Amino acid sequence: MGLAPAVARYLVYFHGVAAVRGVQRAVGVQNYLEEAAKRLNSVEPVKFTLSSRTDAGVHALSNAAHLDVQRRQNKPPFPPEILVKALNTHLRHPGIRVLQAFRVPSDFHARYAATSRTYMYRLVTGCACHHHLPVFERNLCWALPADRLDVAAMQDAAQHLLGTHDFRSFQSAGSPAPCSIRTLRHISVSPGLASPFVLSQESRKLQFWTLEFESQSFLYRQVRRMTAVLVAVGLGALKPAHVKEILDSRDPLGKHQARVAPAQGLFLKSVIYGDLGHPSKRSSLLHPTGPTVWKLTVTLDVQPGLCWSSCWTSLYSLHSALELQCPSQPLLPFGPYYPVSAPQELAQDKKDRCDTPAAFGAAALEYPASLSGTGS
Repeated sequence: MGLAPAVARYLVYFHGVAAVRGVQRAVGVQNYLEEAAKRLNSVEPVKFTLSSRTDAGVHALSNAAHLDVQRRQNKPPFPPEILVKALNTHLRHPGIRVLQAFRVPSDFHARYAATSRTYMYRLVTGCACHHHLPVFERNLCWALPADRLDVAAMQDAAQHLLGTHDFRSFQSAGSPAPCSIRTLRHISVSPGLASPFVLSQESRKLQFWTLEFESQSFLYRQVRRMTAVLVAVGLGALKPAHVKEILDSRDPLGKHQARVAPAQGLFLKSVIYGDLGHPSKRSSLLHPTGPTVWKLTVTLDVQPGLCWSSCWTSLYSLHSALELQCPSQPLLPFGPYYPVSAPQELAQDKKDRCDTPAAFGAAALEYPASLSGTGS
């Protein structure tokens, strides 16, 4: 008798909407990935174990999962890049895409091995109701019935949530977690960039805001419930001190903490893994022992009337070109860029176009941890 074919375990990164509506039921990204994986012809059916499960309507800029593939007839394991191409070829939903794959040890677990998860929530003010939003933004943010937010009060309130606490007050019923103690490492409330999907005449009325939360793990709907409370502070319905009272109450059924922010504004931004002892130091996503930030600084020469969204398109094209040129040092597999500086006209007037010929300036694109080597 011959030896059984070897089982290869992979970590894959993908992005898409967490669940999409089918003809009769909600079908999750996992269903589509496993349907595509049937074409790999594995000895055993391929199951995807996701790092983070998200509600229907929540977006994933970068989620991760592990899977096992056992090829037939003693064929060697798929190279990671071939696995990515095969899955994308057979994916039946255009809103889902596998970004990268890596070989990992057989005991690796995508959920329990994650050392950091970051969620981002997008808000918009200056819009009377959700249906008045531009169509391309309607499923990407929460439209608030207000012209402004008290951001300073929201930032003060957010400080009460930092650190290690019992977050039972922000946990929805049905959570499988046996313990509600979590450590919130980072939380921020800041102005968001003007949307590339909004016409310049509309963008003058709309203001986008971004909330970010980072922890090793979160409770069920914790981020959406914390967002709802912080928005209540921003709208003046609560004071910053009320957030500490809510947290200390450990009561998930209270009047204010029972509110849940809509799913469509929430994005799983990143999932990061620490040092798992992977033998490769050059090509493994898993090797870094702590958060490393890589920065790519680009200068674009902006001509009069050039759209801000065109600048992003140019930067994205550059990112894609670098991925093709540097396969042994892969860039982060997801797309949002974090500008350290923006054109002065945009920063001050929130315009969508640069009205004067000027250098775009240094736009430092930061790629969070999970890159091999040392940052520069």
